[in-house]
Amino acid sequence: MKKLIMSISSTLLLSGAVTAQKINFEEYNLDNGLHVILHQDNSAPVVITSVMYHVGSKDENPNKTGFAHFFEHLLFEGTKNIKRGEWFNIVTSNGGVNNANTSDDRTYYYEVFPSNNLELALWMESERLMHPIINQIGVDTQKEVIKEEKNSRYDNQPYGRIIEAVKKNLFVNHPYRWTTIGSTEHLEAAKLEDFKAFNEKFYVPNNAVLVVAGDFEQKQAKEWIQNYFGPIKKGNDIVREKFVEKPITETIKATHIDPNIQIPMIISAYRTPSMKTRDARALDFISAYLSDGKSSKLYKKIVDEKKKALQIGAVSFNEEDYGMYIVYGLPMTNYTGQDLLQEIDEEITKLQTDLISERDYQKLLNQFENLYVNDNSNVEGIAENLAKYYLLYGDVNLINNDINIYHSITREEIRTAAKKYLNPNQRLLLDYIPTPEKNEN
Repeated sequence: MKKLIMSISSTLLLSGAVTAQKINFEEYNLDNGLHVILHQDNSAPVVITSVMYHVGSKDENPNKTGFAHFFEHLLFEGTKNIKRGEWFNIVTSNGGVNNANTSDDRTYYYEVFPSNNLELALWMESERLMHPIINQIGVDTQKEVIKEEKNSRYDNQPYGRIIEAVKKNLFVNHPYRWTTIGSTEHLEAAKLEDFKAFNEKFYVPNNAVLVVAGDFEQKQAKEWIQNYFGPIKKGNDIVREKFVEKPITETIKATHIDPNIQIPMIISAYRTPSMKTRDARALDFISAYLSDGKSSKLYKKIVDEKKKALQIGAVSFNEEDYGMYIVYGLPMTNYTGQDLLQEIDEEITKLQTDLISERDYQKLLNQFENLYVNDNSNVEGIAENLAKYYLLYGDVNLINNDINIYHSITREEIRTAAKKYLNPNQRLLLDYIPTPEKNEN
């Protein structure tokens, strides 16, 4: 009876939080195809203006990788009406901050301003879209920036090339097989005309969503949006090739040597379905169950109790077309990656065989509820989520409903997902090791 009361109480608390967090928004299209989403929140005098473009590294030519990430930088160089080097000065001098980021699937730009500067933000983003200056000096400057970023964050960073090593072995046909930062050799070989062509194809209003969130007056905002974005010419329709990967039917074995490390890492990686599927959400539960925090199954067993690993973890890497589920471990002295793999596989086998406990299930629901609340706790997060759900999921209402999908996933579905996707013959086993002279194990 006590368990029943606790379960009912937990459910009521969760549903109450969901209701309290409901995000209201309005969406519409301009004649040029730009999708607009407005979320009004007058609780603080701040407004976020963001544009998400449906272009990421998966849209690149295999021989010209790194372009989407390159444009994340290049489109801050200047426009017809914003002099080179003045973008950040304009933002900061008007009390704002801005940034951008790129994934395999999309590129996202945003400004956070005091609410009295909404018109300025809209003008700047329309300038980026309508009047970008793409010239040789900007391209050469950003090539050097990308080189430095790649050297410091990937090539010379301990364990900095894990994702690269996993992706190139897990994908054969799909453009997910290369990393977002791409190849500096490809960027060096690219000509100015290549960058202009990429911009003309992908940075068009009908391949983007504009989100305004925060403290603003909707009628005025709509007028400014029409004035600044309405005149922009619609681009050609983008036809994307669909890349299909054959199922993995036997273990892929690979080795990657990292000269920046001393402790080898064992990595077990699985190709998973699109983030839009229920199965992807069930795998999110599995990732949290196995390795989210020090109370997770793998950490408690392998790090705390058996002291076989310095670190253990798992991450569900969700993307638009496919995903990756990556489990990794750093062995303690006198143990090997195979020792860790055996322990990891035992826990996965339990997931495939038995239902997780009701207590663990409720813990997962609470964890994901907290994530949902935190993700939508400020207008910056809300703005990005509104853009993401429209552009990548095709349903803005998921900003309110996605958590309900998680709530509806059963313990049986978690077990089924583990059985379906996490089998030894469906994975990559990657030995991520130091150069031989550094490997003392």
